[in-house]
Amino acid sequence: MAYEPPYTLTPIIVTLVADIGERLGRFAAFADANLTPRLRRTHRIRTIHASLAIENNTLSEGQVTSVIEGRRVLGHPREIQEVRNAFTAYEAMAAWSATSERDLLSAHGVLMQGLVDEAGRYRKGGVGIHRGNEVVHMAPPADLVAAHMHDLLNWLERTDAHPLVASCVFHYELEFIHPFADGNGRMGRLWQTLILREWNPVFAYVPVETVVRERQETYYEVLALADRDGDATPFVTFMLKAIRDALDEVADTEQVTEQVTEQVAALLSVMGTRAWSRTELMNVLHLTHRPSFHATYLNAAMEGGWVERTDPDSPRSPKQRYRLTQKARAWLARNMDSRTDDA
Repeated sequence: MAYEPPYTLTPIIVTLVADIGERLGRFAAFADANLTPRLRRTHRIRTIHASLAIENNTLSEGQVTSVIEGRRVLGHPREIQEVRNAFTAYEAMAAWSATSERDLLSAHGVLMQGLVDEAGRYRKGGVGIHRGNEVVHMAPPADLVAAHMHDLLNWLERTDAHPLVASCVFHYELEFIHPFADGNGRMGRLWQTLILREWNPVFAYVPVETVVRERQETYYEVLALADRDGDATPFVTFMLKAIRDALDEVADTEQVTEQVTEQVAALLSVMGTRAWSRTELMNVLHLTHRPSFHATYLNAAMEGGWVERTDPDSPRSPKQRYRLTQKARAWLARNMDSRTDDA
């Protein structure tokens, strides 16, 4: 009898699928017109940064960007290699089929190249998942992995489940089987993106991983709950909410139509990825009149949601710094694209 992963199509799952479908209908025309190559790259970088951060990679989003752009980065060589591998893997997605075992193994080989000896091959030993000193999941024995993955890929190929649901189920099942010696979490997220991308190309640039990272503890909790109950339903529900919220986040970020003043634009253009003190910002802008700087540059930028404090709970802290918001980074990327096109 053909394998059927255990999950229940609950009313909330049906509602979430409908909600996501409605958002995609509104989002598709916007994405085609507005997700420029630079913005697509920005979302890809956010995806990679978040997926690796879940696996304890400590590089910042700015450092991830620098690695991808070939600039020198001070960081652990393994973490730098993880970024390079992940970028290569996500860029190669278009050439892979989600139901192909050969492509699955090839993807793992790319993702884990130079990081593990068994890159591109199923594990040969037992493996468990630990949280502190506690074993929270013991994966199936190694000699059953190939058969389990064969069954799972066959299910994915023939299932009538909605692709949104099927992608979540596959993600959970891969984590349960834990087919690789290392890299299972990032492979599960990569392969879910691939399944969704094959259904709707816009998902190649929707950073669902950023939402998962923000809810990382819940992510682990629903995995454990699904393991305990032998049912993927809690994980499917969690991931559908993450997909819905990631679509909302991208739409909210990119549909920024506010015009900025010349002063705020000048401020945003010099800030980059680092955090600045007020004095540093005045110096780099060659300003000497502090009240004018506060009124027309810094305060205006914060009121518009372009700049935020690094320590919002202590606005008068002598260690206070200021950085760009995601909204500002998106505006800058769009503005730079416009300048490039005009040139």
